[in-house]
Amino acid sequence: MAEKIPNPIDRHVGTRVRMRRMMLAMSQTDLGDALGLTFQQVQKYEKGTNRVGASRLQHISQILQVPVAFFFEGAPHQPGQPKGHGEAPSPAYVFDFLATSDGLALTKAFMRIKESKLRRRIVDLVEGIADEE
Repeated sequence: MAEKIPNPIDRHVGTRVRMRRMMLAMSQTDLGDALGLTFQQVQKYEKGTNRVGASRLQHISQILQVPVAFFFEGAPHQPGQPKGHGEAPSPAYVFDFLATSDGLALTKAFMRIKESKLRRRIVDLVEGIADEE
């Protein structure tokens, strides 16, 4: 049997759920318990394997303390949907980065640095390293 590929919107919503859950230092088990589900079901939502229904997404938004619209910010364009004029490219790569444990840890640590000149030097360093690769 052929493996079903998750819908890009379902994957995006799941990635945003995971990102916000991790920002709150909440485990999949904790979110599952709050929803009355297993951590495996939460895992399937986060991977986009299972679609999140409207009422469940509303409940998740309350638990994670964000509006429902948060889960759709930066969502990929779907074929057949009209595009806006002069629409900016999607910042999905930022969301993808923040959804990783390294991305979230790096962002949290970076934001704790109070000195703006030091933060700028770190950005310059990382850009320099990236340019060398």
